[in-house]
Amino acid sequence: MSSDHIALAVHGGAGVMKNISEERKEMINQKVSKTLIKGYQMLENGASSMDVVEFVVSEFEDSPLFNAGKGSVYNSDEIQEMDASIMNGRDRSAGAVASVKKVKNPIKLARKVSEKTNHIMLVGDGAEEFAKSIGEIIVDQDYFYSERNLKRLRKIKANAKLTYKSIVQDRIGTVGAVALDLNGDLAAATSTGGMTNKMPGRVGDSPIIGSGTWAQNGVCAVSTTGHGEFFIKYQVAREVCVRMEYQDKTISESSEEILNELKTINALGGLIAIDKEGNIAMPFNTDGMIRGSISQKNDVNVEIY
Repeated sequence: MSSDHIALAVHGGAGVMKNISEERKEMINQKVSKTLIKGYQMLENGASSMDVVEFVVSEFEDSPLFNAGKGSVYNSDEIQEMDASIMNGRDRSAGAVASVKKVKNPIKLARKVSEKTNHIMLVGDGAEEFAKSIGEIIVDQDYFYSERNLKRLRKIKANAKLTYKSIVQDRIGTVGAVALDLNGDLAAATSTGGMTNKMPGRVGDSPIIGSGTWAQNGVCAVSTTGHGEFFIKYQVAREVCVRMEYQDKTISESSEEILNELKTINALGGLIAIDKEGNIAMPFNTDGMIRGSISQKNDVNVEIY
C-alpha cells in the first residue's frame, strides 16, 4: 500500500508554558520548524517513517531546549536517567530503553534494540553495555549537565508544599514524533528525561509500547507526553488506535476523547497522532504543549499554547 498523504507531527512536551521567555519561545519555534521541514523533505525523498521519527527525536535529544537527551531533567539524586521507544507500524516491531545515563541518543539505541536483538526493552547497565558493544555514542554525564534543571530540582526539593501534580504541570516534557511515509507505513518515537525529582529507577510511559508510543499500519501512530503513571494505566497511545479501529472514530475524536477522560481524573498531558490518510491530531489538557506538524494537506504549523 502506498500513500499520497505523507505527513509528520512532533511534540516537545506538555505542561505549564507561561514561564517561557520570548527568547526561549523563539528558539523552540525555530528548532521545531527547522526539524519538521528537514523531516518532511526526508519523507518526500522516500525515507521511511522509521528513519524520519528517529531523526526528529534525535535532533530534539541533542537540544537543551527539551526534556530528553541533553536537556533531561534530574532525579532526586541529581542524576539524569533517560527513556525512549520507537515502533514500526508495518510489522509492530519495537524497541525501547529505560534508565540510561550515558547514552547520547536514547532513541537511536531503542531502534537498535528492535533491529539487533530478540528483545523489545533493555534497561540501565544492560542497555548501556549493549550500546557500547554496537558503537552507539556514549558520553560523560557532564554532557547532560544543566544549571537550569539543577536549580529547578533544588527548588522543588526545598518546597515541601509542591504537590506531585504541580511538578507534572511545571515542566517542558517528553519529545516525540509520528510519521506516514510514501509506502503508507506509520511509525512513532518518544524520548524523555522523565520527571524532575523522580525516584531513581522510576520509569514513565515514554518507553512503554502501548502507553507512550504506538504505531499500527492502516490505523494510526501515536506519541504521548504527560503524567506517565496514568498514561501507563490507561494505555493511552494504543487506546487512540483501538477506538479508531473498533469504534470507527476519527483520529481527532479518539484523541480528544481520551485526553478529556484523563482530565476528569486529573491526569495531565497531551499526544500527537497521525492516521493512515495523513490526518493529524495534537490535543492536550495542560496549559500548553510544544507541537508542530506538516503534511501535503497543510503547511508547517508550530504552536506552544
